[in-house]
Amino acid sequence: MRYTEIRTAVADGICTITLHRPEKLNAFTNTMVRELLAAFDATDADDAVRVVVVTGAGRAFCAGADLSGGAGTFDYREGGAAEAHRDGGGLVALRIFESKKPVIAAINGAAVGVGVTMTLPMDIRIASTSARFGFVFARRGIIPEAASSWFLPRLVGIAQAAEWCFTGRLFSADEALAGRLVSRVVEPDALVPTAYELAREIADHTSAVSVAVSRALLWRMLGADQPMEAHRIDSRCIYELGRSADAAEGVAAFLEKRPPRFPGRVSRDLPPVYPWWRERPFA
Repeated sequence: MRYTEIRTAVADGICTITLHRPEKLNAFTNTMVRELLAAFDATDADDAVRVVVVTGAGRAFCAGADLSGGAGTFDYREGGAAEAHRDGGGLVALRIFESKKPVIAAINGAAVGVGVTMTLPMDIRIASTSARFGFVFARRGIIPEAASSWFLPRLVGIAQAAEWCFTGRLFSADEALAGRLVSRVVEPDALVPTAYELAREIADHTSAVSVAVSRALLWRMLGADQPMEAHRIDSRCIYELGRSADAAEGVAAFLEKRPPRFPGRVSRDLPPVYPWWRERPFA
């Protein structure tokens, strides 16, 4: 697919997705929705991609929805009945949630509205000292979208989520760090190198299959009612992966004191239990 509002580049196991409307502070559009969905389909299908890094071009990460349509920007009635409407930010967030590859956000500037909610299903968020955040929806007369009412309280707790959403105010990278929205704050010049360093650690030392299954376990168990659900799935996964070529290689590399060369591929070697969440509920 030819992209017009994002850029993608794959090198050394890392796919960099860059939101690319710098003259509009990478404001979010329907075109960007379609291109991001396609990009994550492509990274899942490409075994050469081990980690995805998402960042923004220019001064912003994403300044939120493109408001150039004026007061009717959020009036979707011409698109049909309310029951049929699907929030574009939510489509992107849910696609990232389903990713088989770990996703790192390198937040280089303003991340406001959908610009911040789209990062919530990303696994790790690293911010530049120049980044600014805002769950500004109440100041625009709408509500937090992109499934953020599910993601945000799980990441930062209900009290912090409520403060940021109810006030709609902008806040700094340091406040985002204190509130556990981001895991690191670094100087602007160090942002992408820091994200790549972390991505390289994943790509160079771990099994792609193990990471894909671990990612699903961590996210899916956030909604589990009790640890027995995790134990049941853990047991099935360790049974399948424990007899895999990757497990044999991991042990051999450790005993031989050498870097591992994992043969497993996400495209073909995920265990039969994956994706367990689409099965019938546990008895």
